[in-house]
Amino acid sequence: MTTLDLAGRTALITGASRGIGKAIAAELLRRGANVAITARKPGPLEETAHELAEHAGQAGVVAFPSNTGDLESRHGVVAATLDRFGSLDILVNNTGINPVYGSLIDADLAAVSKIFDVNVVAALGFVQEAHAAWMGEHGGSILNIASVAGLRSTGVISAYGASKAALIRLTEELAWQLGPSIRVNAIAPGVVKTQFAEALYAAGEDKAAAGYPLKRLGTPEDIARAAAFLLSDDASWITGETLRVDGGLLATGGL
Repeated sequence: MTTLDLAGRTALITGASRGIGKAIAAELLRRGANVAITARKPGPLEETAHELAEHAGQAGVVAFPSNTGDLESRHGVVAATLDRFGSLDILVNNTGINPVYGSLIDADLAAVSKIFDVNVVAALGFVQEAHAAWMGEHGGSILNIASVAGLRSTGVISAYGASKAALIRLTEELAWQLGPSIRVNAIAPGVVKTQFAEALYAAGEDKAAAGYPLKRLGTPEDIARAAAFLLSDDASWITGETLRVDGGLLATGGL
């Protein structure tokens, strides 16, 4: 049975042409929300929008190509979403990059700066735009997609993990500053089977999942269902929270 608990609301999801962002868009559409998706490459984004539209029911879906790291682009996407649907009740900051692997001591600082700019500063930028355009007056719900690497050191995706730790703190700060009318939460996934995370399970899924109590890697749908809960009224007394959706990985004490 489909629960239309988000009917009449509008969600903007960044980095939504594939993987976790796409799955969250599909889940929110299934629950009745209108959805605007954005990503940098127009072709794949439009393909995803057409695919999602086939299962959108009475809700609407629209794609807006954009560069998440660009202020004017963020402003344009928020304005276009409001113009299309008339509200902006939900924001999902899902865009993330990770061009740096290994030790931080000899990392390319320009690349590290880019990671923080996209993974943290751009997320705050979208929150500022959404607040100014709609949520400041009408309220809403915001979800940041972080990572277990932001909660525990990896030695492998160090710069990415540091950026996600900053995103988690940003989530807590914004929850304090924007309540009571705007809730702000985060999800910290373990390794999810997406193109983005493929390098982390290239040696085989069974080997990568061996340290997980549930003995499997995550799927985008695992994250999407948790996201829909945090964004819905069922989570109306939850804000400033980072929900681990990691197959029990951090419960083992390792990463």
